[in-house]
Amino acid sequence: MRKALTLLFLAAPAALTGQGTPAQCAPDNAGLKLPAGFCAQIVADSIGTLRHATFAPNGDLYIAVRSTNTQRGGILALRDADGDGVLEKVSRIGTLAGSEIVFHDGYLYFGTDTAIVRYKWSADMERPMAPDTVVMGMRAERGHHAAKTFAIGRDGSIYVNIGAPSNACEEKMNVPGTKGLDPCPLLETSGGIWKFDGKKLRQSQADGERWTTGIRNIVAITMDPSGRVPYGTQHGRDLLAGNWGKIHPIYTEAKSAENPAEEMFRLDKGADFGWPYCYYDVDQKTKVLAPEYGGDGVKQGKCASIGQPVAAYPGHWAPNAMLFYTASAFPAKYRNGAFIAFHGSWNRAPGPQAGFNVVFQPFANGRPSGAYEVFADGFRGGPTEQQRRPTGLVVAPDGSLIVTDDKGGRVYRVRWVGR
Repeated sequence: MRKALTLLFLAAPAALTGQGTPAQCAPDNAGLKLPAGFCAQIVADSIGTLRHATFAPNGDLYIAVRSTNTQRGGILALRDADGDGVLEKVSRIGTLAGSEIVFHDGYLYFGTDTAIVRYKWSADMERPMAPDTVVMGMRAERGHHAAKTFAIGRDGSIYVNIGAPSNACEEKMNVPGTKGLDPCPLLETSGGIWKFDGKKLRQSQADGERWTTGIRNIVAITMDPSGRVPYGTQHGRDLLAGNWGKIHPIYTEAKSAENPAEEMFRLDKGADFGWPYCYYDVDQKTKVLAPEYGGDGVKQGKCASIGQPVAAYPGHWAPNAMLFYTASAFPAKYRNGAFIAFHGSWNRAPGPQAGFNVVFQPFANGRPSGAYEVFADGFRGGPTEQQRRPTGLVVAPDGSLIVTDDKGGRVYRVRWVGR
């Protein structure tokens, strides 16, 4: 028998569905800088290490929460009971820590660092049962790209990111001048996307299909508007200057701050995007051979024939969420384009750290079309303000955009109000 959990929600919601009277946007847009015609409000604040989010059919917002030294993980369920646009009812489901949550076909699918579980959803969720295990035993090393983010296709297939616990598959991790292992043994169980049957229980990683390879870590993964093709944006490698600057003068601190690009991939079956052997050079706009494998910053070698990104973004911005906007509330230019939440950098010295924003990537005919635009900025605030870090994205039933923050536990709502 499965043990019941407790979640106290009884009132019918009016949250973010177009029902009730929405709250006015904050006079300063909650500190955010947005395009003309958009405004923002804070709908919840200081509620945990918030990762990805999803909406249930009744308008309740569910957010995955990672655990920290001071906070426990789980799933937060948020509801606007009085229709004012603020999610004042906050309850918790379970204590499993995770980063991904997706509502699909009557279930809340939740990703921990080693497993994907699912909760049977009901409108009240007063007594949700303990979850069923869909996939278990996936590779994870604490602190090394362990988060199992995923996307679910319209046919129920689950595409899971299993990040590689390494910078470049070195013989000795992060030791200057250390060569890379070739072939890289980590690629046997990580560094790519695995496909699983979302309706089958208690699958192991070995039961999944290796869908793509050569990907260091794709926290930002989603399905295209058709629900048939997965896309993702990768966290690129680090330490080009730190590990190789004294050996190859081309790897200056300035060069390393901008390279490699963060890459968006169309995740077609069988694709190989080259990690750890290759990285995407911002200046040359192509893949080049990594120094651990004999590269010198220019040489391509086998990287000349490896999978290329469909779009590229500044180095070390750390993409953590991606979604295609298929609602109709925003102007037509945003329809079927992609929003990406960048978590922000830690290693762009000697320049300032950057990222900490949400960008919009236009699409046309199913492909990126034109340059990206910074859509929402200002999360980092001033020098004395606590830094916010965009992490999760989801479109509300009314077409507004929800952005979660895992630094201060804030939830933003961005909506179109016209010019």
